[in-house]
Amino acid sequence: MYENRIQDMGNSGRNGGEYYTPRPLIKSIVKVINPKIGETVYDGAVGSAGFLVEAFEHMKQSKSLTTTELKNLQTKTFYGVEKKSLAYIIGIMNMILHGIESPNIVHKNTLEDNIQEIQNKDRVDVILANPPFGSQSEQKQIQENFPIASGETAYMFLQHFIKKLKVGGRCGVVIKNTFLSNTDNASVALRKQLLEECNLFAILDLPGGAFLGTGVKTVVLFFEKGKATKNIWYYQLNVGRNLGKTNPLNENDLEDFIKLLKLNKL
Repeated sequence: MYENRIQDMGNSGRNGGEYYTPRPLIKSIVKVINPKIGETVYDGAVGSAGFLVEAFEHMKQSKSLTTTELKNLQTKTFYGVEKKSLAYIIGIMNMILHGIESPNIVHKNTLEDNIQEIQNKDRVDVILANPPFGSQSEQKQIQENFPIASGETAYMFLQHFIKKLKVGGRCGVVIKNTFLSNTDNASVALRKQLLEECNLFAILDLPGGAFLGTGVKTVVLFFEKGKATKNIWYYQLNVGRNLGKTNPLNENDLEDFIKLLKLNKL
């Protein structure tokens, strides 16, 4: 019931839209990244905590868990940060209702942290996120926390995520599709960093209408930190219909993408 209420908020195109990523998309991203028992999972823009909740369900069902493994899964696996008060409360409650009894979610602005100060002990195995888009929403001193200067919030988050990953760590992140083609200095520099420091092994290009209540076209970047990119598998999702409130994205739409990506990685 709670999940349905969050979805209704997202579908309304009002406040809830910024906290709600379509669950079929989240489940598909989690399947591709495949977090494993013993790994730490992080979302620096938690919102309604959909990524952490779906990662929990995926990991819980991946094998028969010992009592210790289940306790660690509930208490020492999932970490996140959320800036907005309403989203923070929604996310905490969502995690508790799904069985994560001690949510490690901090109420603060992720981007306030200078990424140069992130140490090995702070790094995580898996990052799953749909950070907010938009420019000029952060103050100048916050923008100074990032080597690649940009007023675009998502670009700051992407730099944070790359720094936050352990070597060998994996990330699935939603970003505006203009990131792939923008020619401004920040876009070029950030693409260069991503390709040199990480293996960007797949890009999922989503159709318009995938996110209800917004007109933004998005892609999902899938990458692994620690080795440079040699080949990128690009998949443009065509669902064969106009997406909307009565015809939303579903898991069947993404089945072929997941199957073909697994074959491609083999």
